[in-house]
Amino acid sequence: MALGSVNVKLYVYGGTVGSYSDSNLKYTLNKNIISGQPSIILEIAELVRDYIDITFNNDYLSHSVWVTAVVNYYDTDGKPYTYSNPQSFNYLATDGYGWFEEQTNPELSRHALISANNIYLPEGTAGKLPIFAEGVGKVTIDGSDTQITDSGNSNQKIQYVTIPADSSTIQVYDTDDTTLLKTITVTNICEPKFTPFKVTFVNKYGSFQDLYFFKKTTESFNVTDEFFKRNIVTTNATYSLNKTQNQRYNVNGKTSLKLNTGFIKEDMNKTIEELFLSENVWINYEGNVLPINPTSKSMTFKTSLNDRLTDYTIDFEFGFDKINNIR
Repeated sequence: MALGSVNVKLYVYGGTVGSYSDSNLKYTLNKNIISGQPSIILEIAELVRDYIDITFNNDYLSHSVWVTAVVNYYDTDGKPYTYSNPQSFNYLATDGYGWFEEQTNPELSRHALISANNIYLPEGTAGKLPIFAEGVGKVTIDGSDTQITDSGNSNQKIQYVTIPADSSTIQVYDTDDTTLLKTITVTNICEPKFTPFKVTFVNKYGSFQDLYFFKKTTESFNVTDEFFKRNIVTTNATYSLNKTQNQRYNVNGKTSLKLNTGFIKEDMNKTIEELFLSENVWINYEGNVLPINPTSKSMTFKTSLNDRLTDYTIDFEFGFDKINNIR
């Protein structure tokens, strides 16, 4: 019985795996086999991504979802297979990505969900470490253990372990609690002159990651507007000297920030790269968590060999207009 086509029902939902209902059906896909090909391939990542809603307000929630694909197989005559039909395939989806060099369907980290082995925090400030609950048994911070449990619910698959203020070393262990998977060094920065700003972004693993900018911050303001030629002549063929002829309209503005990381280790190049590529970025600014977008479009990686000391200055723009025009 040769494969001719498939019908795929795609369910996207929260909770535990397999707990979907008819209301969670998001797509129904049909595809015929291409002549000469041994199988049928469907790309579902972009479809699922439409149903991962990323929000952040310093709450560090897991935004992963379960995906169940129910596949019905048909032969070349359009008749359904009489064995192992349909089949269900379950996936846990996050809003992450792989590098080109990692090829198709890369397996992302299953323990600590950050690429670098360093974290920088202001002195006296606690932090957050994202981990994948399925692959971690415990996290040890300066000798103190935090046991990780996995209930199977999508809302806790990505968990955020609190890093106590002024910690120094984080060790992430496998589910056997003995196999060391990753060691992270925490550097606590005393910055007496400038106010550090915390920027949070969605990294390549689909988790929230914090990056502090410790040094000089420059705020700027850019205005956009339009003009039209206004008729100011009255019915008496006169006009007022205090009425403008060039009328300004559609006036608005955007605020930009130029932030500097201060000196960091070369290993942090990975973090800076993922920040540049993130579609979701926020800053803690004047008591609010506000969306920002990196406007720097290129970066030159700095290394200890070429540059001795590594720091980065990055331009950001707030993700909203200064004048509220939301209707």
